Amino acid sequence: MKITYHGHSCIQLHTGGKSLIIDPFLSGNALAVVKPEDVKVDAVLLTHAHMDHILDAAPIAKANGVPVVSIVELAAYMSWQGVETVGMNMGGTYDLGFAKAKMVQAFHSSGIVDEATKQILYAGMPAGYLIFAEGLTILHAGDTSLFSDMKLIGERHPIDVVFLPIGDHYTMGPEDALQAAEWYNAKLVIPVHHNTFPLIKQDADLFVKQLEERGLKGKVMAPGDSLEIESK
Repeated sequence: MKITYHGHSCIQLHTGGKSLIIDPFLSGNALAVVKPEDVKVDAVLLTHAHMDHILDAAPIAKANGVPVVSIVELAAYMSWQGVETVGMNMGGTYDLGFAKAKMVQAFHSSGIVDEATKQILYAGMPAGYLIFAEGLTILHAGDTSLFSDMKLIGERHPIDVVFLPIGDHYTMGPEDALQAAEWYNAKLVIPVHHNTFPLIKQDADLFVKQLEERGLKGKVMAPGDSLEIESK
């Protein structure tokens, strides 16, 4: 399996000649090295409705003729943008054909702010995804704070790679993310949701060093970086 990090919380997984992208935020991210129109995927997954996670979802889905998968309320909103959607809910699993995606909880908020009308559209609960493919389990934790059921998720699912937010302010910071990493007990921890904006600036290299001091393996990825994970 090939995993590409596109910056912020945007991850692309390539498996069996297919690929999926999670939380595409490219056109609004000055650090991104790929444009939305250059992304080729077979599915778009969204963890929640904030613009730094859904900005390029509709354009990418339309250009590729593929569905957007998300919590049901956000799926309804995305359908109004003229894209095919798959609405699901917490604890459910959707078979993409080339991978399975299980929706797990995240503790955050989720809504779409309409500046023109000064209204906020409720967009369902925030989530994370367990992705199962090639015998591997990949966890995108979504935007989240620390919560004790992370330990339960880690005990029930042997996780090969976890993408954890460390930016603080809008999500958990490095200290809480270290505890989350211990509870998820993944073979590899990759920090995300940091340094895109001044408010979430963090030292990802220091975070990885602190992981290693706890006996965990971490890796810092820059936007555009890819890694290969051997199938099981």
